[in-house]
Amino acid sequence: MASTPMDLDPPDSSPANGTPSTSLNITRTLGSGLPSTSAVTDIIGTYRPTKLFRRDDIKDGRPQPYILSLDYDDPGELLMTSESDETIQIYKTREGRHDKQLLSKKYGVKLAKFTHNSSSIIYASTKQNDAIRYLTTHDNAFIRYFEGHQGPVTCLAMHPGNDDFISCSKDNTVRLWNAGTKNETGVLYLNTPHLAAFDPSGQVFAIGSPSSGTVLIYDHRNFDKAPFAEFDIVEACNSVDAAHTVQGWTKLEFANDGRSILLGTKGAGHFLLDSFTGSLKAHLRKPEGGSNRLAAGEEYTMNGGGSNGANMEGSGDCCFSQDGRFVFGGSKKGVVVWDTLGNPSEKMLDPIHVIEDERPAAVVAVNPRFNFFATADQDLVFWLPDPHA
Repeated sequence: MASTPMDLDPPDSSPANGTPSTSLNITRTLGSGLPSTSAVTDIIGTYRPTKLFRRDDIKDGRPQPYILSLDYDDPGELLMTSESDETIQIYKTREGRHDKQLLSKKYGVKLAKFTHNSSSIIYASTKQNDAIRYLTTHDNAFIRYFEGHQGPVTCLAMHPGNDDFISCSKDNTVRLWNAGTKNETGVLYLNTPHLAAFDPSGQVFAIGSPSSGTVLIYDHRNFDKAPFAEFDIVEACNSVDAAHTVQGWTKLEFANDGRSILLGTKGAGHFLLDSFTGSLKAHLRKPEGGSNRLAAGEEYTMNGGGSNGANMEGSGDCCFSQDGRFVFGGSKKGVVVWDTLGNPSEKMLDPIHVIEDERPAAVVAVNPRFNFFATADQDLVFWLPDPHA
């Protein structure tokens, strides 16, 4: 494996990034007007696509790759993608520039995530075997492999406070790990446990099992005991979208206050759940319908065809804002925003903002420290508040 830097952000005179540089200077946009620490409620409707990155290293008529996952490091300084051409791309968010490329041609790559050290990452393999790989990005050296899964990994979830993490797989197991040792610290045998998420305290984690229509809540320290809560998604959500209570789940995430769980779907909306009772708070209705991407654990053949990213995996097209109040959702033309404190009508909650862009937002991630977020399909887009809005 070799690390090959490339220039994804051409000089200002180049039109390769799609829009004239006068509207793409991320440093100027951040440095004037609204500071990055403005209250989210004050700027939520002012986000604009501010920086576009397009892979200009693609040669010989090869198709533009699809971005499979997005992840920010803890300080919010770096953004990482895993891509369908078996590369990892890392960007410096505040400077708005590409930093480095890592290759994983031998093993493939998906679901790349930072550990709590910004120069160390984990990711799932797509070739050779189903191991999870742990490497340092400064020298592109493997630290260790986490082996044990006998089927493709469908989700990786990092503990919020240490380097414990959870992996879900199509082999019907959930494995708990610590990055400091190659052996798992525990295994759960469950039916289609395709999604996982830690709560903000790290004391609790949730496992989403689409085929059984349940979200299971575990005590992290006593994971070998039965889950202390079991949420019946069919019962809670059947009235708003029966088709996606047992299939098409794309994301599982706790809000920062720990009171809500976001269950993303490929359907006409996402489920916002009460994290204590499992009841449906609201169905976050999408104006333009569902995502093209494969749901967690979904087979390629279920989507038919391969156009428009329909046979590609993703890390989810929805996520909470930094304060946990709002939800950003990708659409076929830009981003929509829901206010979770809004008043749903018959459990249906429409977006409060529709922020249009010509590019689809198939994958979405929010910066944990600054008022940035990123979306991607084949291109990567940085979004910032407009200080003049």
